[in-house]
Amino acid sequence: MTRIDLTGLDVRPAQVWGGVRLVPLVRAEPVAGLRLRRELYGGLGSVELPGRTTYTSYVPHGFVADWSGTGRGAEAAAYGTLLGGEVEGRDRAGDGGAGLSSCVPVRRIHRMAKRRRDRDGRVERRLRFLPLHLALEGYLALHFGGPSIVWDEWSREALRHGLSPRAEAAYAGWAVPGLAEALRVFEVHPGQCGLLLYVADSLAAAFVVPHPDDYRLLHPTLVEDLYGELVHQYAYYGGAVPEFTARISDRAGGIRTLADLRAAAREQERAWTVAHDGLMARDLLETPYAFERVHRAGPFGLYRFLPPFERGGREQHIGEVITDRKGRTAYLKSFRLSEKQIRKGYLLRRLADCDWHLGRTAEALGTSYAELVRRVRAAGLGPFLDAGVVERRLKELSEECADPPHRPV
Repeated sequence: MTRIDLTGLDVRPAQVWGGVRLVPLVRAEPVAGLRLRRELYGGLGSVELPGRTTYTSYVPHGFVADWSGTGRGAEAAAYGTLLGGEVEGRDRAGDGGAGLSSCVPVRRIHRMAKRRRDRDGRVERRLRFLPLHLALEGYLALHFGGPSIVWDEWSREALRHGLSPRAEAAYAGWAVPGLAEALRVFEVHPGQCGLLLYVADSLAAAFVVPHPDDYRLLHPTLVEDLYGELVHQYAYYGGAVPEFTARISDRAGGIRTLADLRAAAREQERAWTVAHDGLMARDLLETPYAFERVHRAGPFGLYRFLPPFERGGREQHIGEVITDRKGRTAYLKSFRLSEKQIRKGYLLRRLADCDWHLGRTAEALGTSYAELVRRVRAAGLGPFLDAGVVERRLKELSEECADPPHRPV
């Protein structure tokens, strides 16, 4: 599996509120054997990870995937969330607890994804996981171990403890201008099992669940999700987007009955679907991802995915997905990366490919040593460099490139 497969999901005409466009995704038949519910947490959460690593972020809720066939998960979902204190609109997601507010209690959570047990300790057919945070943690863990070879340019801390702490900024949904109101007035379609969310006609997030009842109960969680800095900027500075309109013309005289009119309307819907799938969601669906399986849930698998971090201005998303044995999507959540985050991922992969040797990495990128150092610092990795060694190296290279002193003949 290298791409997201939305087989069985059809788009319906978009609904627009200002600069926010919401595109419904409907299923003819729900995914059999899987239901989702959520459980409420207290706001900020601290998750224990292997290697004595901690992930800390705003965690309003977790999702529970239930493949037991009892349907208990669907009945337990609830609206709203409770916060133990005031949280700023711009939260921090990262390792080491950067950006915590002392007025908000921190809930300790064991693992990103964990099988549930009953009172007798027996493993149940239910899996609790943290939506979006599973994907964000995968991005933050990208080459988290840092340099594997003791090069002089890297600091002692980077060599001993890797690239820790790592942090990324994100916005809660209710801090994205216009999003809360758009979700409030959104009309849910019959059979709707998902949604594609656009801001200024740029794809911000995708959300898919296995059953229409799950979607109706989990739709309010979209305003509590985390969204990238680019999405917030588009919502804040972007203008209103055009609404979906269907134009039916009878110039040829082909519409005589209600059946003819209905067929013409359906043709307009098909035209919208082709335009949407071919243009608006192309980058999400056509990008080859690196999938990592997190857990096996009966006949389903929970994965998180990372993009190839290609340069060139295309949209790139991280996220998580639950698929059946044929690779078809039952659950999906995505997070749009900013250009800076894409550049950071690209730079980390090139450094790792060159064994973290700055000289060889600069040569592979077709740039200078000084320019690579600038890019490393711009990506927020400057503290992991040994400043003294790097400055001496830059000075040596500067002297080597300087013109020789003029000597009279």
